[in-house]
Amino acid sequence: MAEHKATDLTLEEKAALTSGADFWTTEAIERADVPSVMVTDGPYGLRKQAGASDNLGLSESVPATCFPPAVALGSSLDPELAEQVGVALGEECRAEDVAVLLGPAINIKRSPLCGRNFEYYSEDPLVSGELGSAFVRGVQSQGVGTSLKHFAANNQEQDRMRISSEVDARTLREIYLRGFERVVRESQPWTVMCSYNKINGVYASEDPWLLTTVLRDEWGFEGLVVSDWGAVNDRVVGLPAGLDLEMPSSGGRTDAQLVAAVKDGSLDESFLDIAAQRVLDLVDRAQLRPALAEPWSVDAHHALAREVARRCLVLLKNEGGLLPLQPSTRVAVIGEFARTPRFQGGGSSHINPTRVDSALDAIRELADDGRVSFAPGFTLDGSGDSEALTAEAVAAASTAEVAVVFLGLPDFEESEGYDRTHINLPAAQLELLKAVVAANPNTVVVLSNGAVVALPFRDSVPAILEGWLLGQAGGGATADVLYGVANPSGRLTETIPLRLQDNPSYGNFPGELGKVRYGEGGLVGYRWYDAKDIEVAFPFGHGLSYTTFEYAHPTARILANGNLEVGVRVTNTGKVAGREIVQVYTGFAGSSVVERAPRELRKFVSVQLDAGESRQVQVEIARNDLAYWDVRVDGWIVEGGTYRVEVGASSRDIRGSAEVSIDGDVLNIPITRETAISELVAHPVAGKIVSDALALLGGAPAEDGGEADASALGAESLVKLMGSLPVGRLIGFSGGQLTDEMLDHMIEAANAAIA
Repeated sequence: MAEHKATDLTLEEKAALTSGADFWTTEAIERADVPSVMVTDGPYGLRKQAGASDNLGLSESVPATCFPPAVALGSSLDPELAEQVGVALGEECRAEDVAVLLGPAINIKRSPLCGRNFEYYSEDPLVSGELGSAFVRGVQSQGVGTSLKHFAANNQEQDRMRISSEVDARTLREIYLRGFERVVRESQPWTVMCSYNKINGVYASEDPWLLTTVLRDEWGFEGLVVSDWGAVNDRVVGLPAGLDLEMPSSGGRTDAQLVAAVKDGSLDESFLDIAAQRVLDLVDRAQLRPALAEPWSVDAHHALAREVARRCLVLLKNEGGLLPLQPSTRVAVIGEFARTPRFQGGGSSHINPTRVDSALDAIRELADDGRVSFAPGFTLDGSGDSEALTAEAVAAASTAEVAVVFLGLPDFEESEGYDRTHINLPAAQLELLKAVVAANPNTVVVLSNGAVVALPFRDSVPAILEGWLLGQAGGGATADVLYGVANPSGRLTETIPLRLQDNPSYGNFPGELGKVRYGEGGLVGYRWYDAKDIEVAFPFGHGLSYTTFEYAHPTARILANGNLEVGVRVTNTGKVAGREIVQVYTGFAGSSVVERAPRELRKFVSVQLDAGESRQVQVEIARNDLAYWDVRVDGWIVEGGTYRVEVGASSRDIRGSAEVSIDGDVLNIPITRETAISELVAHPVAGKIVSDALALLGGAPAEDGGEADASALGAESLVKLMGSLPVGRLIGFSGGQLTDEMLDHMIEAANAAIA
């Protein structure tokens, strides 16, 4: 079909095209034969509303497969699995004539209180970027677009329409933008969705630095920028900043503002041409989407959802090998969640599932006849007689060999639109568990929650299975893992703290008076806990298996292209097949420039091994992934020195390490009189010139103002004593031995050497 051109449209048509026709569709321009296309919510299922439209999931939508939300999918740590989910979702979008699925959501889990954490993958940008990129590839392989969201620094729901995320440049680049950069560079999503919030006082929808300089000029984004629904503050300001499409429709109000701005000369029409053309390009691209040869299979997609859910479950604890259960084991299943599963979060991502499995039904299918009893233990709304329900549960537990207690957060605790105020499970559930454990110490806890919860019982029960929110087939998947039909392989992509107060954002979340200060900087999640040596309930990357894995000593070397290659041999030393998630971290303790976390995840690989099987795992880490963001040059810099490469099963289960020397990037920062002495001496080129100059000084001042003997101090001691002193101040401390001319000559020589 012919490509549409914005230059063929009138001013009014171009303005209309850059705003929605209604809640979910773009504007059609019949005169120019421009059709309308539909976008609709994801990210873990298709939410195409059949009737009245709304943004919070209140109206009914067409039946679709509810796959595990990102909180669970992230724990698979398997991009191939995320891509498979994307392919299936793309098929369902094709069947419903949907052009763009609004996902993935890859914002960082800065605080466990964020009400939308169930939609996000991780506290680590590498995990979010890798899984998000794979998801995009999967969906777009079907000729359906994606919308990478929410761009950017959108890490809370409270006051989300106005809050300003106050975050320094280095933290923004290394933590909150890096995942977005990876997805854009690797997978080119058709659209990027700007967030509601401000970043350092500027609305994301109006920020030319964010939407144009970074997203397009630096990262090479080729698609369309769409607003989050209702995120546009001033469309006349936002459009030239890089916002192409306002959603939902403004009813023509802001279209008229654009037309008026062009006519009065306050908006250059070329900006409107660019935005309108991007919308037309999206429309044209959507028309190339092939029709499905046959309807997508509800059964096949449900089976995929079950397999994915199996891979997402995280076995946190399994003392004495209590799990897996045997079919002959007498089991008391306790907890309403076993019968009435909570499998997704609330708000705009709420899916109308094609079917829903319950764990209770699936457990009964796997167990021998008559071996499973059930007691609800509590009601989901807290309205039941807790004393009677607890007594019933205790009676069931006392006659069973193993009690399996399903605990979790009710629907109203987690949703888009508001944050949690604590990380505790309901008190009634904790009291129930205490009574059940007293009756039967062989208790397994299965959790259903969209974000981290405190686990005060972690030392009181022998087994804990973190189920997150597992989608419509999660009940069957949970039973599969409990009975060993599937070997658990999920790993935590967020740290579980002992208490909320230990979280790095505590005290700086959710902010006040319209601002939230990201005071923890880049020490987010495990970076913080490891740097501060804070005990946690379970660390980032943790997860157990029904088998065991042994790691050989890892190797590390620098390749000709400058990248880092890491190798390690992994062996399944147990009696059953299993999947290990090999995690590679790097640390650089010798930084003289910036604060660095003790270790940062650089690569992860999912490896399936039969019992007794060994495999060499080889990964390549891009040199730039080792860089920090240097605010002095506004760029990525690899600091030279010895790096520690650690390979293990979590951030606190390191199985082996190696060291590798890496040549650093040379910083060509002009030296001035304001440059600190320590900065000069540390410079790989200018350092010797400065050190030689300092050594020529006949003396140096002592801290009390008296003379110090230069021969005793030497140049090295001078640097320690006066390292923070701007070099221009040396003249006043030199006792007349250093003149302005000498200093200028030294600075000139140093700058010449750098150049």
